[in-house]
Amino acid sequence: MEIDLRINTDLARTILVGFVASEVKRVGFTRAVVGLSGGIDSALACVLAAEALGPENVLAVRMPYKASSPDSLEHAQLLIDHLGVPSKTIDITGMADPLIELEPDMNRMRKGNILARARMIVLYDQSEDFKGLVIGTSNKTEILLGYTTLFGDSASAINPIGDLYKTHVRQLSRALDIPAPIVDKPPSADLWLGQTDEGELGFTYDEVDRLLYLLVDQRYSPQEAVEAGFEENFVRVVVERIRRNQFKRMQPPIAKLSNRTIGYDFLYLRDWGT
Repeated sequence: MEIDLRINTDLARTILVGFVASEVKRVGFTRAVVGLSGGIDSALACVLAAEALGPENVLAVRMPYKASSPDSLEHAQLLIDHLGVPSKTIDITGMADPLIELEPDMNRMRKGNILARARMIVLYDQSEDFKGLVIGTSNKTEILLGYTTLFGDSASAINPIGDLYKTHVRQLSRALDIPAPIVDKPPSADLWLGQTDEGELGFTYDEVDRLLYLLVDQRYSPQEAVEAGFEENFVRVVVERIRRNQFKRMQPPIAKLSNRTIGYDFLYLRDWGT
Protein backbone atom coordinates (compact mmCIF):
# COMPACT_ATOMS: atom_id res chain seq x y z
CA MET A 1 0.00 0.00 0.00
CA GLU A 2 1.36 3.42 -0.97
CA ILE A 3 1.50 5.76 2.04
CA ASP A 4 2.47 9.36 1.28
CA LEU A 5 4.07 11.07 4.27
CA ARG A 6 5.25 14.15 2.41
CA ILE A 7 4.38 17.50 3.99
CA ASN A 8 4.30 21.06 2.71
CA THR A 9 7.50 22.22 4.38
CA ASP A 10 6.89 25.91 3.67
CA LEU A 11 3.50 25.77 5.36
CA ALA A 12 4.83 23.69 8.26
CA ARG A 13 7.63 26.20 8.80
CA THR A 14 5.20 29.13 8.87
CA ILE A 15 2.85 27.41 11.31
CA LEU A 16 5.56 26.19 13.69
CA VAL A 17 7.51 29.45 13.78
CA GLY A 18 4.25 31.26 14.47
CA PHE A 19 3.42 28.76 17.20
CA VAL A 20 6.70 29.37 19.02
CA ALA A 21 6.40 33.15 18.74
CA SER A 22 2.80 33.28 19.96
CA GLU A 23 3.11 30.71 22.76
CA VAL A 24 6.28 32.22 24.22
CA LYS A 25 4.76 35.72 24.12
CA ARG A 26 1.44 34.44 25.51
CA VAL A 27 3.01 33.55 28.86
CA GLY A 28 5.05 36.73 29.08
CA PHE A 29 8.43 35.56 27.80
CA THR A 30 10.64 36.69 24.91
CA ARG A 31 13.35 34.04 25.16
CA ALA A 32 13.78 30.26 24.92
CA VAL A 33 16.19 27.53 26.04
CA VAL A 34 16.89 24.40 23.99
CA GLY A 35 18.86 21.33 25.01
CA LEU A 36 21.03 20.75 21.96
CA SER A 37 22.06 17.10 21.71
CA GLY A 38 23.64 17.15 18.27
CA GLY A 39 20.66 15.25 16.89
CA ILE A 40 18.07 16.26 14.33
CA ASP A 41 15.09 16.80 16.66
CA SER A 42 16.75 19.33 18.96
CA ALA A 43 18.38 20.97 15.95
CA LEU A 44 15.00 21.53 14.29
CA ALA A 45 13.45 22.84 17.52
CA CYS A 46 16.37 25.26 17.91
CA VAL A 47 16.09 26.51 14.31
CA LEU A 48 12.36 27.14 14.69
CA ALA A 49 12.88 28.97 17.99
CA ALA A 50 15.67 31.11 16.55
CA GLU A 51 13.53 32.10 13.60
CA ALA A 52 10.56 32.89 15.84
CA LEU A 53 12.36 34.84 18.55
CA GLY A 54 15.67 35.92 16.99
CA PRO A 55 18.93 33.92 17.45
CA GLU A 56 20.09 36.16 20.29
CA ASN A 57 17.04 35.14 22.32
CA VAL A 58 17.62 31.37 22.14
CA LEU A 59 20.12 29.69 24.46
CA ALA A 60 21.46 26.36 23.19
CA VAL A 61 22.69 24.13 26.00
CA ARG A 62 25.00 21.19 25.38
CA MET A 63 24.98 18.64 28.23
CA PRO A 64 27.53 15.89 27.62
CA TYR A 65 28.12 12.88 29.85
CA LYS A 66 31.50 11.16 30.03
CA ALA A 67 30.27 8.37 27.71
CA SER A 68 28.74 10.75 25.17
CA SER A 69 29.91 10.55 21.59
CA PRO A 70 32.35 13.32 20.61
CA ASP A 71 30.28 13.71 17.43
CA SER A 72 27.34 14.90 19.52
CA LEU A 73 29.26 17.92 20.79
CA GLU A 74 30.71 18.65 17.37
CA HIS A 75 27.34 18.45 15.61
CA ALA A 76 25.69 20.64 18.24
CA GLN A 77 28.47 23.19 17.72
CA LEU A 78 27.84 23.04 13.96
CA LEU A 79 24.30 24.23 14.53
CA ILE A 80 25.32 26.85 17.11
CA ASP A 81 27.74 28.33 14.59
CA HIS A 82 25.19 27.99 11.78
CA LEU A 83 22.52 29.94 13.70
CA GLY A 84 24.66 32.29 15.76
CA VAL A 85 22.79 31.50 18.97
CA PRO A 86 24.38 31.92 22.42
CA SER A 87 25.37 28.62 24.02
CA LYS A 88 26.58 26.89 27.15
CA THR A 89 28.21 23.51 27.71
CA ILE A 90 27.44 21.90 31.07
CA ASP A 91 28.89 18.44 31.73
CA ILE A 92 26.42 16.31 33.70
CA THR A 93 28.90 13.58 34.71
CA GLY A 94 29.42 15.07 38.17
CA MET A 95 25.66 15.26 38.70
CA ALA A 96 24.76 11.76 37.52
CA ASP A 97 27.65 9.56 38.63
CA PRO A 98 27.15 9.81 42.42
CA LEU A 99 23.67 8.30 41.99
CA ILE A 100 24.72 5.75 39.38
CA GLU A 101 27.70 4.60 41.46
CA LEU A 102 25.44 3.73 44.42
CA GLU A 103 24.38 0.62 42.51
CA PRO A 104 27.17 -0.95 40.43
CA ASP A 105 24.74 -3.38 38.76
CA MET A 106 22.36 -0.64 37.58
CA ASN A 107 21.05 -1.46 34.10
CA ARG A 108 21.28 0.78 31.04
CA MET A 109 17.64 1.82 31.19
CA ARG A 110 17.97 3.25 34.69
CA LYS A 111 21.22 5.00 33.81
CA GLY A 112 19.65 6.49 30.70
CA ASN A 113 16.69 7.79 32.69
CA ILE A 114 19.02 9.40 35.23
CA LEU A 115 20.95 11.15 32.46
CA ALA A 116 17.75 12.40 30.79
CA ARG A 117 16.42 13.78 34.06
CA ALA A 118 19.76 15.34 35.00
CA ARG A 119 19.71 17.18 31.69
CA MET A 120 16.23 18.49 32.38
CA ILE A 121 17.37 19.80 35.77
CA VAL A 122 20.08 21.72 33.93
CA LEU A 123 17.66 23.06 31.32
CA TYR A 124 15.14 24.34 33.83
CA ASP A 125 17.90 25.94 35.87
CA GLN A 126 19.13 27.68 32.71
CA SER A 127 15.54 28.62 31.96
CA GLU A 128 15.44 30.63 35.17
CA ASP A 129 18.86 32.17 34.60
CA PHE A 130 18.25 33.07 30.92
CA LYS A 131 14.57 33.89 31.52
CA GLY A 132 13.50 31.69 28.64
CA LEU A 133 10.97 28.91 28.18
CA VAL A 134 12.24 25.36 27.71
CA ILE A 135 11.44 24.20 24.17
CA GLY A 136 10.44 20.56 23.67
CA THR A 137 12.37 18.31 21.30
CA SER A 138 10.26 15.12 21.23
CA ASN A 139 8.67 14.22 17.88
CA LYS A 140 5.30 12.54 17.29
CA THR A 141 6.82 9.10 16.72
CA GLU A 142 8.65 9.16 20.06
CA ILE A 143 5.64 10.51 21.95
CA LEU A 144 3.30 7.83 20.57
CA LEU A 145 5.75 5.00 21.24
CA GLY A 146 6.65 6.28 24.71
CA TYR A 147 10.28 6.54 23.61
CA THR A 148 10.89 9.35 26.07
CA THR A 149 11.82 9.67 29.73
CA LEU A 150 9.01 11.08 31.85
CA PHE A 151 10.18 14.33 33.47
CA GLY A 152 13.34 13.97 31.37
CA ASP A 153 13.48 14.64 27.65
CA SER A 154 9.67 14.68 27.52
CA ALA A 155 9.49 17.75 29.78
CA SER A 156 9.09 21.19 28.23
CA ALA A 157 7.02 24.37 28.33
CA ILE A 158 6.02 24.16 24.65
CA ASN A 159 6.79 21.65 21.91
CA PRO A 160 6.88 22.82 18.27
CA ILE A 161 7.76 19.42 16.77
CA GLY A 162 5.44 17.09 18.69
CA ASP A 163 3.02 16.72 15.76
CA LEU A 164 5.78 15.84 13.29
CA TYR A 165 6.65 12.20 12.70
CA LYS A 166 10.38 11.50 12.47
CA THR A 167 9.92 11.30 8.70
CA HIS A 168 8.50 14.83 8.74
CA VAL A 169 11.32 16.06 10.99
CA ARG A 170 13.81 14.92 8.37
CA GLN A 171 11.90 16.60 5.54
CA LEU A 172 11.57 19.91 7.35
CA SER A 173 15.17 19.84 8.56
CA ARG A 174 16.43 19.46 5.01
CA ALA A 175 14.16 22.28 3.86
CA LEU A 176 15.56 24.53 6.60
CA ASP A 177 19.17 23.76 5.62
CA ILE A 178 20.17 22.12 8.88
CA PRO A 179 23.76 20.87 8.40
CA ALA A 180 23.89 17.50 6.62
CA PRO A 181 25.97 15.67 9.29
CA ILE A 182 23.08 16.23 11.73
CA VAL A 183 20.31 15.27 9.31
CA ASP A 184 22.00 12.21 7.85
CA LYS A 185 23.41 10.44 10.92
CA PRO A 186 21.57 7.52 12.62
CA PRO A 187 19.21 8.88 15.32
CA SER A 188 20.54 8.33 18.84
CA ALA A 189 19.67 9.54 22.33
CA ASP A 190 23.41 9.13 23.07
CA LEU A 191 22.67 7.39 26.36
CA TRP A 192 25.54 4.90 25.99
CA LEU A 193 28.32 4.17 23.52
CA GLY A 194 26.95 2.87 20.23
CA GLN A 195 23.30 3.37 21.20
CA THR A 196 20.88 4.09 18.35
CA ASP A 197 17.14 4.71 18.53
CA GLU A 198 16.28 2.18 15.82
CA GLY A 199 18.52 -0.49 17.31
CA GLU A 200 16.80 -0.07 20.66
CA LEU A 201 13.28 0.07 19.21
CA GLY A 202 13.80 -2.92 16.96
CA PHE A 203 12.45 -1.26 13.80
CA THR A 204 13.18 1.75 11.62
CA TYR A 205 11.48 5.13 11.85
CA ASP A 206 10.54 4.88 8.19
CA GLU A 207 8.50 1.72 8.65
CA VAL A 208 6.92 2.64 12.00
CA ASP A 209 5.94 6.12 10.78
CA ARG A 210 3.97 4.58 7.91
CA LEU A 211 2.13 2.32 10.37
CA LEU A 212 1.53 5.07 12.92
CA TYR A 213 0.10 7.30 10.21
CA LEU A 214 -2.52 4.67 9.41
CA LEU A 215 -3.31 3.84 13.05
CA VAL A 216 -3.40 7.40 14.39
CA ASP A 217 -4.08 9.85 11.57
CA GLN A 218 -6.21 7.58 9.37
CA ARG A 219 -7.86 5.75 12.32
CA TYR A 220 -7.15 2.27 10.96
CA SER A 221 -7.85 -0.65 13.26
CA PRO A 222 -4.93 -3.03 13.87
CA GLN A 223 -6.64 -5.59 11.61
CA GLU A 224 -7.04 -3.03 8.84
CA ALA A 225 -3.34 -2.18 9.13
CA VAL A 226 -2.50 -5.87 8.69
CA GLU A 227 -4.77 -6.03 5.66
CA ALA A 228 -2.94 -2.98 4.28
CA GLY A 229 0.25 -5.04 4.23
CA PHE A 230 1.90 -4.67 7.64
CA GLU A 231 3.20 -7.77 9.42
CA GLU A 232 0.81 -8.80 12.19
CA ASN A 233 3.38 -9.05 14.98
CA PHE A 234 4.81 -5.63 14.08
CA VAL A 235 1.34 -4.10 14.32
CA ARG A 236 0.70 -5.82 17.64
CA VAL A 237 4.01 -4.59 19.13
CA VAL A 238 3.41 -0.99 18.03
CA VAL A 239 -0.21 -0.89 19.21
CA GLU A 240 0.85 -2.28 22.58
CA ARG A 241 3.55 0.38 22.92
CA ILE A 242 1.01 3.12 22.19
CA ARG A 243 -1.41 1.74 24.78
CA ARG A 244 1.21 1.02 27.43
CA ASN A 245 2.67 4.52 27.25
CA GLN A 246 -0.57 6.51 27.33
CA PHE A 247 0.28 7.62 30.89
CA LYS A 248 3.32 9.49 29.56
CA ARG A 249 1.06 11.62 27.37
CA MET A 250 -1.23 12.73 30.21
CA GLN A 251 -1.11 14.93 33.26
CA PRO A 252 -1.17 12.78 36.43
CA PRO A 253 -4.81 11.91 37.27
CA ILE A 254 -6.12 13.62 40.40
CA ALA A 255 -8.54 11.79 42.71
CA LYS A 256 -11.81 13.73 42.69
CA LEU A 257 -13.20 14.85 46.05
CA SER A 258 -14.64 18.32 45.42
CA ASN A 259 -16.95 19.81 42.81
CA ARG A 260 -14.07 21.85 41.27
CA THR A 261 -11.23 19.41 40.62
CA ILE A 262 -8.21 20.58 38.65
CA GLY A 263 -8.17 18.93 35.26
CA TYR A 264 -11.82 17.88 35.41
CA ASP A 265 -14.10 20.79 36.34
CA PHE A 266 -11.53 23.58 36.77
CA LEU A 267 -10.69 23.98 33.09
CA TYR A 268 -9.53 27.20 31.49
CA LEU A 269 -7.77 28.19 28.31
CA ARG A 270 -3.99 28.31 28.34
CA ASP A 271 -4.03 32.09 28.26
CA TRP A 272 -6.81 32.57 30.81
CA GLY A 273 -5.94 35.40 33.15
CA THR A 274 -3.08 36.83 31.06
